[in-house]
Amino acid sequence: MLRPLLLLVATLFCPLVHALPTTWNIDTDKTTIRLSWHAFGGILSWANLSGVTGAVTLDPDNEFADRINVQIPVATLKASNNLLTWQLKSNLFFDAQRYPHITFTSTRVVKLGEDRYRAFGTLAVRDLTRPVILEASLDRQSAGAIALHATTAISRAAYKMDRFALVVDDRIAISIAIKAKTTAAL
Repeated sequence: MLRPLLLLVATLFCPLVHALPTTWNIDTDKTTIRLSWHAFGGILSWANLSGVTGAVTLDPDNEFADRINVQIPVATLKASNNLLTWQLKSNLFFDAQRYPHITFTSTRVVKLGEDRYRAFGTLAVRDLTRPVILEASLDRQSAGAIALHATTAISRAAYKMDRFALVVDDRIAISIAIKAKTTAAL
């Protein structure tokens, strides 16, 4: 009789029985971001960003405690050709010298289904911060590693990067491939 009572008390009051938040640090060498857009009437153009740092924290008991924080160095941007790479890093677009980082900070991560999420947050580009929603899937590769794949689209004009509007579409598609390794919960 005493054993079932102790088990009930332990289950109700022991914090170790409840799921704890898990934090994964982004693996900079295995994480990439791809930007793509159409120009000149339909030609697909692209640029990749690397050197991504940050962390992903998921709390199964509180979606408001979930966090995705990412910092992206603009200097790592590489486009389909050298001229486009230079233009994108220049003050025509990202102005990497004055604004060396792009950041994404989530405000809420909602679980939609088995390993599918919607991340609400803000994207800071140059000196502007705008709300953005990421559609994401999570692949638990092992007990200590995950792969997070996310997509969204933004407006160039919303970030005041609307140069060449007559030949370059306003919509920029963003595809994110994050690999991360677990750490102790924060």
